[in-house]
Amino acid sequence: MNIRHLIGILAATVMLASCAASRDYETFTGYAQSVTYSVKVNMKGVQTPPATVAAAIDSLLEEIDFSISGYNRNSLLSRRNAGEKITPDRHFTALSELSEKYREMTSGAFDVYCGPLFDIWGFGFTADSLPSDERIAAAMQECKEGKTLNFNAIAQGYTCDVIASYLYSIGVKDMLVDIGEIYCAGDGPSGHGWRIGIDNPVDGNDTPGKDLRAVWNSSGKSCGIVTSGNYRKYYVKDGRKYAHTIDPRTGRPVTHNLLSATVVAPTAAEADAIATACMVMGMDKAREFIEEHEDMEAFLVSDTQTWASEGFSLSE
Repeated sequence: MNIRHLIGILAATVMLASCAASRDYETFTGYAQSVTYSVKVNMKGVQTPPATVAAAIDSLLEEIDFSISGYNRNSLLSRRNAGEKITPDRHFTALSELSEKYREMTSGAFDVYCGPLFDIWGFGFTADSLPSDERIAAAMQECKEGKTLNFNAIAQGYTCDVIASYLYSIGVKDMLVDIGEIYCAGDGPSGHGWRIGIDNPVDGNDTPGKDLRAVWNSSGKSCGIVTSGNYRKYYVKDGRKYAHTIDPRTGRPVTHNLLSATVVAPTAAEADAIATACMVMGMDKAREFIEEHEDMEAFLVSDTQTWASEGFSLSE
């Protein structure tokens, strides 16, 4: 699972916003997909009662959990991976199609069939580590055969998009959907775009929002923004650090010096997948990839440099 480390932060001007404007915003919170979620919504002009919105969000999250969660043993995904014949629902089908799209787009740097590799390296649903060459080869063969699916690198982003789609359907224009990853649209309570903190990708920075490297401003655009990094989920053995980013093409953890990749894309699912792929590619290849895609922006941090694409809006 790619742990994303974004936290929506409001500018100081939020505190100065008019009481009338602030009262239009509702915040819905809860627990889903191993994180505490937060959905901030401008309810002005929305006829649906807040209690109904809250119930709808929880219902969608439960629906998704029983579809594509690898941690829910009764989900369609878990049952499929256990060898049971399943009938895919709309979420399973949509995520499968999106995953194939991004696998092709990234030339295999993103691959939801590489779950066996995460397992043998201790970053999946098992606690293994330091596998032999033979085990790596066997796991890669399993990946090619598609025996095990792992949607963790895209599920949270996809979930943000599903919640956002529901909010659009009831007339919401200004929103911030944070379910480990983020989708935002319109303005926050300050009357300006949403401000999103990007954590400083250093080992030991385990509290989202405590130590920020930069702040991104949405400027009112509708998009997903996701950070993938190697500074929270890793282990050290024999003096060597093994990060959770596995290259599906080699079967091994990446060894380059890219520490985090923050990607802005039209959807949170796309930002999620591409942030993962950038971490697999490394600084130079990731930069080339982003520059080739006009609808994406990125902020890349290595242990020696940072790079922001031309349209990545960093706040002072």
